[in-house]
Amino acid sequence: MRTQVAIVGAGPAGLLLGQLLHRSGIDNIVLERRSREHVLGRIRAGVLEEITVSALAEAGVDARLRREGLRHEGVQLSFGGERHRIDLHRLSGGRHVLVYGQTELTRDLTEARAASGLATDYEVPDVTLHAFDTTHPQVHYTRGGRPVRIECDFIAGCDGFHGVCRASVAPAALRIYERAYPFGWMGLLADTPPLDDELLYVNSPRGFALCSMRSRTRSRYYVQCPLTDSVRDWSDERFWGELRERLDPGSAARLITGPSIEKSLAPLRSFVAEPMRFGRLLLAGDAAHIVPPTGAKGLNLAASDVLMLSQALEEHYRGRSSGLAHYSDRCLRRIWKAERFSWWLTSLLHRFPDDEFGGRLQHAELEYLVGSEAARAAFAENYVGLALEPPDHPGGPASGAAGSRHDPQ
Repeated sequence: MRTQVAIVGAGPAGLLLGQLLHRSGIDNIVLERRSREHVLGRIRAGVLEEITVSALAEAGVDARLRREGLRHEGVQLSFGGERHRIDLHRLSGGRHVLVYGQTELTRDLTEARAASGLATDYEVPDVTLHAFDTTHPQVHYTRGGRPVRIECDFIAGCDGFHGVCRASVAPAALRIYERAYPFGWMGLLADTPPLDDELLYVNSPRGFALCSMRSRTRSRYYVQCPLTDSVRDWSDERFWGELRERLDPGSAARLITGPSIEKSLAPLRSFVAEPMRFGRLLLAGDAAHIVPPTGAKGLNLAASDVLMLSQALEEHYRGRSSGLAHYSDRCLRRIWKAERFSWWLTSLLHRFPDDEFGGRLQHAELEYLVGSEAARAAFAENYVGLALEPPDHPGGPASGAAGSRHDPQ
């Protein structure tokens, strides 16, 4: 089998890349180790930056999200028993975010790919990568008990943190940066009206909480919890009671509870792998980086990676190689800025064990944030998403010369 780009991973990153390449006339195949139903059933975040929405528009899959997505022009912070609003729209020069569940986004992309008649192979857990440091990479797997070999020009690794693509790179060629946080988020999804029209981030003596939503009738809530906890430890009654304890009195009185339709525990981690290109293998999304969900950057970073990768591949097929040469550094400059914001917001809002001094610093920082126009503007600029660096921007090195050892054109 022959294609121009073999995409490993049928999550939002891989599917979005496939649509963007297809609309540029670049042939591609998507491979996914899980079933289609499993991919569509994953519950994930859903705060979209304008850059992500623009990428989806370019891919031709923005119609439903523009109809059903919830436009948010501000966020709420709660600490010391009081709420404070940050006006994202005014402070960022008229920008906003759109709330639209990642599950729905994945469904839109899946249906668009099927409608275009594009090839997707699900339930292929034995994918292996070959010769990606040459000009003739290959992907091997089995389908229906028969071996399949894909010959391609490039392999796009969009298969997440635990995927095969980054694991196929020699450890000596990678530089890993990582920070694990000593707590997780217990999340609950319920068909109840959201607490408010905007997201509410809570810093309380009992720990962090987040009141979010997926629609006007479906709510998503999180509370900080120990990593030793499990979903079994958190009945609906315990979750709602703990959440109410962390809210300010007015919010607690307005909270509408109901049966959970999903609960999950997510550990928090910051992770970056450099570089993101190894010859004809190019990583994107969670395969290369993870951010704590506090800043709502994970899906948006994956979308900006994919947008930059599609631009670089389109340039390549038009006879220019500079986009591919700078792909890794261009992505990493944006990634590290998002890592910084996510780390800062996580450090600001969560309760850290045995750190009373840090707790007082958090309170001082929060008071400064809500009391300073400049600080709120910086928050808004980062929250709605930093501008995308143009393809020909020289920038500065984000990963040094790493990756130059594997640079066939």
